Amino acid sequence: MRRASGFYLSDPVGYSEQPDFWNAAVEIRWGGSPEELLRRLQEIEKMVGRTPSFPNGPREIDIDILDFGGLIQSGPNLALPHPRLALRRFALAPLAEIAPRWRHPILGKTALELQAPLPAKPGVRRIELEP
Repeated sequence: MRRASGFYLSDPVGYSEQPDFWNAAVEIRWGGSPEELLRRLQEIEKMVGRTPSFPNGPREIDIDILDFGGLIQSGPNLALPHPRLALRRFALAPLAEIAPRWRHPILGKTALELQAPLPAKPGVRRIELEP
């Protein structure tokens, strides 16, 4: 792992009758393909106990690939950058923390610039964990 954000607590998106979500962003080194990374992340989700649900429904864990070195691709199982990244404050806030100069490969804006026009709700807030 190269960098990791702090933790953020966010309101649920879509289906609101569920607990708040914990969010974070990490930057890693990866020597394989994006598809190989996605498979590994899905294995981790399964090990943690993720079970099938409905879109935006409750889940134990959800690991997304936000960007893969600026690669732009659209496929049935993986689109890069993440197709809803520019609309998700809960992903943009931790991303801005670890990569303030990162720019969206299609839109050309930083994570902070993408957050600016988004509505305040659903909200996200950085939380401090006590040692």
